[in-house]
Amino acid sequence: MEFKYDKHNKYHRFTRTVLITVVSLVAFVIVWWEISILAHTPAIPTPVQTLDALIDLIQNGDTMTGISLRTYVESSMGTFVKGFLLALVVAVPLGLVLGTFKVLNELANPIIEIMRPIAPIAWAPIFMLAINYEIGPMLVVFVGIFFPLLTSVVFGVKKMDPLLVDAAKTLGASQSQIFLKVLIPSTVPYIMNGIKVGLGIGWMCIVAAELYATPLGGIGFYLAEQATAGYWPGAYAAIVVIAILGLLTTGVADYIHRFVSKRMGIDV
Repeated sequence: MEFKYDKHNKYHRFTRTVLITVVSLVAFVIVWWEISILAHTPAIPTPVQTLDALIDLIQNGDTMTGISLRTYVESSMGTFVKGFLLALVVAVPLGLVLGTFKVLNELANPIIEIMRPIAPIAWAPIFMLAINYEIGPMLVVFVGIFFPLLTSVVFGVKKMDPLLVDAAKTLGASQSQIFLKVLIPSTVPYIMNGIKVGLGIGWMCIVAAELYATPLGGIGFYLAEQATAGYWPGAYAAIVVIAILGLLTTGVADYIHRFVSKRMGIDV
């Protein structure tokens, strides 16, 4: 019996995605293994050595400090979530306002264009030393997520179909009703895209900030500790944990994006 792939069948699409993912990961591990053999240096451990270090970290925690993996992850996640929520409550309303009012956008745009290219991690030593080691990393995450989210929201408002606003006005909608029932729903896909981009940048920021803020702990601290001690499999195990956490957060964001878009009748 001949199998024929049907792109409209969700089980076929799911199976195809799983197969592609497995092939991609296997190829990555093979390349990694070959590089570690050819390089022949402790700084590039094999995948098996890294897996052993990861299992040891999960079972026994950090053998140098006695801190568990759960404590490290909770510390990083706590800082990350605070920075993300702060960026969300500031960037979304501000983006809606700047996208709606042209004069305000023109006034703010030079400042945004000056600040946006600055790498968020450049703020880390300033925030740590000028404020403290608890709020500093949160602000680094905030800066990392804020600008991609803000520019995405502003772009979404500008791309809104003006016929929707005209139709709402014709039906007698007030400015507040247009803002709440036309403008915000129209920009939801752009907000979610900005969130997805920001989450990836946010994880880069939290790990880099934790390298500075050693009293804060977190998985970034564990990574730096292991690398400083020359225990490279432990350092690579930390990178695997960071990758998993990043995948989980972007996966949750993608699920929420699809759920919200489906409820709003938007095809994604």
